[in-house]
Amino acid sequence: MILVTGGTGLVGSHLLLDLARSNQKVRAIYRSTHSLKAVKKVFSYSNSEEEVERLYSSIEWIKADITDVPSLEAAFENITKVYHCAALVSFDSSKDSLLRKANIEGTANVVNYCIKNKIKKLCFVSSIATLDLKPKEKVISETSYWNKEKDHNMYAITKYGAEMEVWRASQEGVPVVLINPGVIIGAGFWKTGSGRIFSKIQHGLKYYINKVTGFVGVEDVVKVMQLLMNSPVENDQFIVVSENLSFKAIFEKVATVLDKQPPTKKLRSWMVYTGWIFQGIRGLITGNEKNLTLNSAKSFTEKSYYSNEKICKEIDFKFESMDSVIQRTGKRFKQDLT
Repeated sequence: MILVTGGTGLVGSHLLLDLARSNQKVRAIYRSTHSLKAVKKVFSYSNSEEEVERLYSSIEWIKADITDVPSLEAAFENITKVYHCAALVSFDSSKDSLLRKANIEGTANVVNYCIKNKIKKLCFVSSIATLDLKPKEKVISETSYWNKEKDHNMYAITKYGAEMEVWRASQEGVPVVLINPGVIIGAGFWKTGSGRIFSKIQHGLKYYINKVTGFVGVEDVVKVMQLLMNSPVENDQFIVVSENLSFKAIFEKVATVLDKQPPTKKLRSWMVYTGWIFQGIRGLITGNEKNLTLNSAKSFTEKSYYSNEKICKEIDFKFESMDSVIQRTGKRFKQDLT
């Protein structure tokens, strides 16, 4: 049986859809019944109501939390393979301890159970945030490494810490595959992560940033995960990126699909820093969450390019274009508006 952590998130829900369609025995962790609605929403984009219920019911759901060790005991019973997708994503400095607990301690707990139960293979979803450009190189690849001298945000730090836990599993006899996706674009979660791009454009986003990074469709992410898990590949790491694009280009593509005006004003560096300072003061006074940190403000002008050559060669994979990904995602976004 296969276990999926983070099954109610973007990657996890799309992965569950693929696994359920292939009639595999799957168990998925959830923390609240409310979060299960998002899974059914993802299933509904390409299936009838009857098929959604059939696929959803084929999954064995178990209430557990990767930070709650006793709850994982039942979750790991009779499990042979694990897809570890669960993670906390936040750039609010007040949540640093939560990030450490979820991403590092939670992954350590999953790894410990994988070792204890002699799991046949573990797939971990990390992030390109853990890879830094090597000196004199222009493109980040799997040979790039974590630069401890760089001023990383806490999300990146905890994802790197989680990677170290996964490599520990490989040293303890559990075969692992680790993927580092770029910014993942996909349908179903419009109030969080990259889904907010569609929501912001729909409501009239005025400013754009020229930051360049790697982007990939969620469907490609889950395809790569399954191909790697079903291959002889083990104890290896892969960047999963379709294209390197600026956020300006992504905003324009989304605006075109949604028939909206794209952002026309460039967010200048001084505006970003002023916004960070103002937000910090406001957070101290009101207690509101601070989504923009000094570290993330600095990153708004970065241009990072990632190579997907290794994964394309390893499993003979061809990525879907971001134009196609955004077309489909935008169509589903408009579907949810009606």
